[in-house]
Amino acid sequence: MAFRSFFLSFPSKITNSKTLINPNHTFTLQFSTSFLVTKTPKKLKKKHKPKSSPRTNPIQTQPNRITQFERIVQRDALTKFVTKSKQYLSNQPEHVLQLDDAGKLHRELGFPRGRKVSRSIQQHPQLFQTYRHTNGKMWLGFTDLMEELLAEEQSVMESMELDRVDKVGKLLMMSANHRIPLSKLHHCRILFGLPDDFRDRVVKYPNYFRVVVDDNNDGKHVLELVNWDPLLAVSALEREFVVNEEGAKRKFHFPVKHGKDLDLELDDKRKLNLLNALPLVSPYSDGSKLDVWTLEAEKYRVGLIHEFLNLTLEKRASIHHLVEFKEEFSLTKHTYHMLLKQPRAFYLAGTEMNWVVFLKDGYDRNGVLIHKDPQVVFNEKLYKYAQIQDEEMEPGSDVGLENQPIT
Repeated sequence: MAFRSFFLSFPSKITNSKTLINPNHTFTLQFSTSFLVTKTPKKLKKKHKPKSSPRTNPIQTQPNRITQFERIVQRDALTKFVTKSKQYLSNQPEHVLQLDDAGKLHRELGFPRGRKVSRSIQQHPQLFQTYRHTNGKMWLGFTDLMEELLAEEQSVMESMELDRVDKVGKLLMMSANHRIPLSKLHHCRILFGLPDDFRDRVVKYPNYFRVVVDDNNDGKHVLELVNWDPLLAVSALEREFVVNEEGAKRKFHFPVKHGKDLDLELDDKRKLNLLNALPLVSPYSDGSKLDVWTLEAEKYRVGLIHEFLNLTLEKRASIHHLVEFKEEFSLTKHTYHMLLKQPRAFYLAGTEMNWVVFLKDGYDRNGVLIHKDPQVVFNEKLYKYAQIQDEEMEPGSDVGLENQPIT
């Protein structure tokens, strides 16, 4: 009887219970189960591999990866805010922007969506600054050093203007109907080193090109070639062929189909494949008239991209730049796979969805540009300043800048 009273005296707030049954008595046993582990600890759970996605899948496998090129792509992501913010603020009155408005322009300024723009500003104290206006609002603007750099860049642009005119002329000569919408050139202006006001400078060169309204393209303003220059209509590959014929022939790989019964050795296969290397198809010919799936058309497209990359400042371009000129250059949706088949000439870095194609001829073995345009030299200087913090260098000082690496 005392044993039964002991269990009946348990506090009523304990809700967990178990019913005990024996031949003589039936009673309820109340006890807590809070000490029991009811969930599997995280360290014991199976780790699921992330799903494969073109957005994250790298193009190159480990044996084929060229680390120098992959680092350049990573550097572009890190300097995106500097490049885009410099470009956007330069076109604003007084080079300033209200901070509240800047926080809504993640695409225009190049900072991650959902993040505060102030975090990106604080990472580059030598170039950007914030201050409070007399109206109590916070504003974003350039530092005095950045204003000096902008003046230096403007001087570079002025000195390279004729070179940029030739680049645009070559692009027009490669394009179908020798026309390119001005909006596309403006969108890719950084790729070729064109100034922001290039559309206004066009009128200075009436013997090169002119602006017309394309009624077949929703009335867009397009840039049209005026005079064909045979001296410009020579590709870099054709110039190389004159100097080094064997090297130019081995630049691309166009395999000759043959039966397995031939049982060719590797050296014989290479010699056989060289038969398809010639003749070269000039990127300045009219590729729109070629049958899309012929060998001649593929050689034309490969040669055109080779010449296109040669015209860029850094001998490389992203998928977005190539897609921009898809109609003008008669490119197909198989451009990605076409470039992968030419590893001697091109290297694709990045992911399957967001890749960058490099022209290998433009770089040395250390992944450094062989010939640097003055604009590229300026950009490298700008990126070095972007990495310097206030405690590392006093404003107006260039001490140690030359030794600052570009990460």
